[in-house]
Amino acid sequence: MIDKQRLIHEFLELVRIDSETKNERLIADVLTNKFKLHGLEVTEDDSASRSGHGAGNLIALLPAVGNTDAPKLFFTCHMDTVLPGRGVDPVIGEDGWITSAGDTILGADDKAGVAALFELIRVLRETEIPHGQIQFVITAGEESGLMGARAMDASLLDAELGYAVDSNGEIGAIAVSAPTQAKISMEIHGKSAHAGVNPEDGISAIQVAGKAIARMKLGRIDKDTTANIGSFAGGGATNVVTDHVKLEAEARSVVMEKVEAQIASMKEALEAACAEYGAKPVFQSRIAYPSFNHTDDSEVVRLAKKAASGLGLSGRTFQSGGGSDANVFNGFGVPTVNLSVGYENIHTTEERIRVDDLAKLAEFIVEIVRQSVRG
Repeated sequence: MIDKQRLIHEFLELVRIDSETKNERLIADVLTNKFKLHGLEVTEDDSASRSGHGAGNLIALLPAVGNTDAPKLFFTCHMDTVLPGRGVDPVIGEDGWITSAGDTILGADDKAGVAALFELIRVLRETEIPHGQIQFVITAGEESGLMGARAMDASLLDAELGYAVDSNGEIGAIAVSAPTQAKISMEIHGKSAHAGVNPEDGISAIQVAGKAIARMKLGRIDKDTTANIGSFAGGGATNVVTDHVKLEAEARSVVMEKVEAQIASMKEALEAACAEYGAKPVFQSRIAYPSFNHTDDSEVVRLAKKAASGLGLSGRTFQSGGGSDANVFNGFGVPTVNLSVGYENIHTTEERIRVDDLAKLAEFIVEIVRQSVRG
């Protein structure tokens, strides 16, 4: 049923369209026209005004076909890419790998998923396979921190089960769990003084920050939890005791209580170090997106595993360490897992995907729709 050459042609067309995150206007217009050419109703939401990105999210609807009580499904991918993503020149090697010419990313993350969804639509149209209602949600700003999905109105989702097509791993693998992320900002206000004349009158914010960091548990905390400090900024001339430092950090866990505990411990470490030296701490944290955690007994997982089994794929379930739009849509109340796409070395100029895996991905998605009816 899958037309591999048609699928590859569309994927190559999509990756050649510039769509670096925050510059999604061109790709959004192209995708809108494609949905319309396939006869789907498609709308662009107003999230761009809130997300600050070049386009809103696209929401397309494929009505049910046949007399079936299949669940309403939605599939989601993102339209934006990381940098450098301008002027992508895709190359198909004799070994079956698709890469860029080497100066840019390829954009398989996530245009491989987008291309597979359009192939799904074609197959369903051509074969008249019975299916329930299917929504397609193509988000902007995923690479900038899930900004498009986070700015979307949850009431626009009309589905019982969801599948993001945007994870690392072999085709047939299913990310059933991913952590929440807390964004943490810390400031230390010390006291300036001349570093050579009267340093004892100053309070070095850099020194206090070092003491605070030394008290923090960072990196891998346990199997569910991680924490990291991403930036350390402050200071200037060497003859001045630095009076201000700002740290940007994060904490992640699939268990909400654990991320809350990690946030509390980092705050305690900061406050204790500041109290020791007489500095003033400022600590702020916010949850960027929620976690999700589905078991193999969850309907959304059982359907994907059944489809994988029908194609001889592994159906392996795993916990992801990163966030995706699936986190946001789970938070909206629609059980959603993230399907592996088969790409490798994403976010680098060595990104690649196999031709055969792109075809397998489309087959897997079609099989999920088929199995949703049989079940």
